[in-house]
Amino acid sequence: MTDNTFPINRFAELPTPFYAYSIGLLSQTLQAVSNAAGADAHIHYAVKANANPVILQEIARAGFGADCVSGGEIEAALAAGFEAKKIVYAGVGKTDAEILLGIDAGIGCFNVESAEELEIIAALAAEKNKIVRVALRVNPNVDAHTHKHITTGLSENKFGINLEALLPIAERAVALPSIELSGLHFHIGSQMLDMSPYAELCIKINELQDSLAKNGIFVSSINVGGGLGVDYDDPDKNPIADFESYFATFRNGLKLRPGQTLHFELGRSIVAQCGSLISRCIYVKHGTVKKFVILDAGMTELIRPALYGARHKIQNISAPEGSPIETYDVVGPVCESSDVFVAGGHLPLTQRGDLLAIRSAGAYGEVMASNYNCRKLHPAYFFN
Repeated sequence: MTDNTFPINRFAELPTPFYAYSIGLLSQTLQAVSNAAGADAHIHYAVKANANPVILQEIARAGFGADCVSGGEIEAALAAGFEAKKIVYAGVGKTDAEILLGIDAGIGCFNVESAEELEIIAALAAEKNKIVRVALRVNPNVDAHTHKHITTGLSENKFGINLEALLPIAERAVALPSIELSGLHFHIGSQMLDMSPYAELCIKINELQDSLAKNGIFVSSINVGGGLGVDYDDPDKNPIADFESYFATFRNGLKLRPGQTLHFELGRSIVAQCGSLISRCIYVKHGTVKKFVILDAGMTELIRPALYGARHKIQNISAPEGSPIETYDVVGPVCESSDVFVAGGHLPLTQRGDLLAIRSAGAYGEVMASNYNCRKLHPAYFFN
């Protein structure tokens, strides 16, 4: 197993903050995905998790496809070497220009999220004299038991098509001459560690396929999305997600029709653990009761704690072995009260100038960085 601990001696003098990625761990993770998924599964990496060009190129070289949610992501995937036919394109607000980009590029499938979108794609495809493959994104009303901001499969949600609306939209798709209804698409949520919602999803898909078949509608592919979670508390103990249980749940639970292909859209579980945000302590502030470690990285470099209340393991990688443990609020410099990485966290005695590693930042870290407060975007460095 590759050691994904930040190699402090190599990068200690670099200006902070920055993102550090272990390409060795990423490669091992990609191999673990391939081994657990089996030869028949089609994996599309969710580009929104991390769109760093080096990361994308590594995943493309492994033979994976791409799951994109914007025209910009399609362009990034193509530039990184992903095959157009392995690109699937989801998103509730695809613009005409983005749809035309996908049509012209010859992407594999549009994941359609509404009746209105289906009509626009059909009209634009007809203007190009093209037949476009689509999958209908279905809300199966399965509770992912995760944070409300990353739950996507309930019945009333901006994403996807509700069950009661599916049949007429599917019949319309079959009738449109510029549309090939090729699949059904599902995605119920993110950061899921319990496999039971996936097992419930399998039951819903089986029932849905039976219902559609009674109405003469068959599809060639099933896309179950992604959402597999990672261990944010102990990334060194569990650097690779539980892909075995994840893929086994679908292998054992889904009743695929003869010739049907099975597709997955994994993002966080592929890239989260290979990345850390490296920051330097600017000040240790002593309040009346609390002590604050104030970093030069903040919510502009990693927004998940401010946005979701997410917790990341934080390590003082400068502290000598055996340093006393202190309690700190670890905060950033951004002019927002929510710019807090952890309240009441335990760290070795921390001093001005110490380097801290905020772990599991390979997903939804660099890709969500912003220029708020006119802060600059920061670089990424890579190690084995």
